[in-house]
Amino acid sequence: MRSKHWRKIITACITVLGIVIGWQFLEPKQVSANEPTYTFATNNTFEPFEIQDSKGGYSGKNPGIEIEILKKIAKHEHFKYELKPMTFNGDLQALESGQVDAVIAGMSVNDERKAKYDFSTPYYTDGVVMAVKKDSNIKSMKQLRGKTVSAKSGTSAALYLKKNQKKYGYKIRYFDSSNTMWNDVKNGGTAATFDDGPVLEYGIKTGVPLKIVTKKPIDAQPIAVGFQKGKNLALQKKINDGIKWLKDTGQLDEIIAKYTKGNGATKTTAADHTILGLLKTNRDALLRGLWMTIELTVVGIIFAMIFGVFLGVLGIVENKFVNAISSTLIYIFRGIPMIVLAFFIYMGVPNVIGHKVPLFFAGILTLTLDEGAYIGAIVKGGFESVSQGQWEAARSLGLPYGKALIKVIAPQGFKLMVPSLVNQFIITLKDTSILSAIGVMELTQTGTVIISQNMEGFRMWTIIAAIYIIIITLLTWLSNYVQKRMA
Repeated sequence: MRSKHWRKIITACITVLGIVIGWQFLEPKQVSANEPTYTFATNNTFEPFEIQDSKGGYSGKNPGIEIEILKKIAKHEHFKYELKPMTFNGDLQALESGQVDAVIAGMSVNDERKAKYDFSTPYYTDGVVMAVKKDSNIKSMKQLRGKTVSAKSGTSAALYLKKNQKKYGYKIRYFDSSNTMWNDVKNGGTAATFDDGPVLEYGIKTGVPLKIVTKKPIDAQPIAVGFQKGKNLALQKKINDGIKWLKDTGQLDEIIAKYTKGNGATKTTAADHTILGLLKTNRDALLRGLWMTIELTVVGIIFAMIFGVFLGVLGIVENKFVNAISSTLIYIFRGIPMIVLAFFIYMGVPNVIGHKVPLFFAGILTLTLDEGAYIGAIVKGGFESVSQGQWEAARSLGLPYGKALIKVIAPQGFKLMVPSLVNQFIITLKDTSILSAIGVMELTQTGTVIISQNMEGFRMWTIIAAIYIIIITLLTWLSNYVQKRMA
């Protein structure tokens, strides 16, 4: 009876796994022989240069300065493109590893970057500005001594602050997104923030409660598309030809004016900022992020279980060398922070193998190795918890080691493991949020994008937290049911 029960569970897992893999990898894609497809890294929260819609894409009426530029150039120069929204640091790492063909993310051109990357013809000149709370008395950088200021890591603002830190005597706090950084100033965590002028101006226009105190942009620099040094020369030519065409036809000025002077700003009502309003307005985006979280959790935990059971079995076999391999793998993958592992797989491995790693695959592999190591330790401990007398009794009946493990030890061991395994499943669900660092559009990343559009951090994170609690509660009920059936 129990064997039939386990067969049903295994069959269900394989079925779900097959559906998900089919959805991700077997869905037919249209490929044009005449129009090549390029991958561009971009910022996930960088208005007005990139403005994601409620679905996490860029199909809205006002997708941002750079997205509109790219759309027009792609159509004129006859190529297709895919966008990978990440943090700016993530963009640069993806470019260096060859995961993307170019970066279009408000990337300013300076001597340090020119030595490392190729750049297109500039299409905008941007400078850094300083903003403070509306009621702040700070008006100049001389008043920042002893205070903490903020900037996004890897940006021109961060480089400028680092360069002048000794002169003005402030401390620097780094963030990955503008909206998080601005909220920190709003809440009093930092005294001032430094960001690109158009970005802060756009944010204030759409409701950010800050004020710009610099009279003119600091350290103004041209903005361009970035490429790997000496690579993608055909794409570089297409981009340069496209920018020249936009300038000659006056379309470039029209696009920029639309967002800096016109009606390119996102307009919301007071009702859109309530809990119900946020749920209604962003329902599709939240459902899409929730589905990706569930998808990652289900597929990740299946592969992590396979890897973990494998490591656990290796840890108890009668071979010291194999035991050592198991212990070493568990030690390594439990010791590496998950975010480091994600960056290593998605941005480091391509440098070694010479090929791009699909984003979903990178996420699943990260979960498999990280969670699998913890499951391996659980499985090993569960098997070792079974009384030694059970082993001796099975072997005295003439059962070989493998059969004794499968028929006698494993059923008892898995009963002991169930509470720990359920806890690990819940941890896996929460750990999917870490994958947002490499651009996976799961629930947490969806919340970040939505907040960048309305600055409702408290309400939006309350909604995200409630969704996670509901899922974890359902998962806990399911685990309790399974435990009762196994009793």
